[in-house]
Amino acid sequence: MLTLTNVYKTFNKGTINEKKALNGLDLHLEDGDFVTIIGGNGAGKSTMLNMIAGVYPIDCGKITIEDKDAQSGVEKVINLSRMPEYKRAAYIGRVFQDPMKGTAAGMEIEENLALAYRRSKSRGLKWALTRSYRWGITKKEKELYYEKLKTLGLGLEERMTSKVGLLSGGQRQALTLLMATLEKPKLLLLDEHTAALDPKTAKTVLDLTGRIVNENHLTAMMVTHNMKDAIRLGNRLIMMHEGRIIYDVSGEEKKNLHVSDLLTKFEEVSGGEFANDRMMLS
Repeated sequence: MLTLTNVYKTFNKGTINEKKALNGLDLHLEDGDFVTIIGGNGAGKSTMLNMIAGVYPIDCGKITIEDKDAQSGVEKVINLSRMPEYKRAAYIGRVFQDPMKGTAAGMEIEENLALAYRRSKSRGLKWALTRSYRWGITKKEKELYYEKLKTLGLGLEERMTSKVGLLSGGQRQALTLLMATLEKPKLLLLDEHTAALDPKTAKTVLDLTGRIVNENHLTAMMVTHNMKDAIRLGNRLIMMHEGRIIYDVSGEEKKNLHVSDLLTKFEEVSGGEFANDRMMLS
């Protein structure tokens, strides 16, 4: 469903700060794959997600995604490689590490949901005249947002007119996750989206993530520093090192993995020890 072919990315090329972030990266995802991504610092994990999302242009290679034509129903291959970030938003949902990034703090919960719901829709004269999503939210939309918020189990459905800035980090991240999947994306990108949360809240958001991805049959990529979470969640795990994939495991083999197996595999393939204190502590 998503294909990366021979993707390269080097930052600060030709300077003393030159950093080769992606080194001929190849990856193919099937529809419904939930891939967890691990690797040491500077392995290229977040860079890969940024390349897919269009935050930075790739140096060379190709990134494509398959989509079904709304009129004919025929599958077509879309080249994302040179498509600007705002156009990719029609296909991609994303949750960042920082809970403050995915929501508008000065707007109400229902207004944030309205923004997400209308992301890929045209905005007509009614919105332009009012310049506010709040007054354009229909009763039907309010009912939809109420039911969606209820599934989070955080009581936010009773606070739909509260400012998002009043929510805790975990509540904001759960809301961001809901916003990213409200209109089913072709691909969901999760970039260490629980790293800034305390362990209990992180587990709640991770459990929500697994449920939302599975119930909606989403194709998702999740970068994490927690090896146990990487093994527990998803149907596939990839390990990155120096801008390339050095280990790719799925199915029963993934389910039977232990953290010690991943450390051994890293040493075998990379020829060195896994030097990442944060991941070891996780």
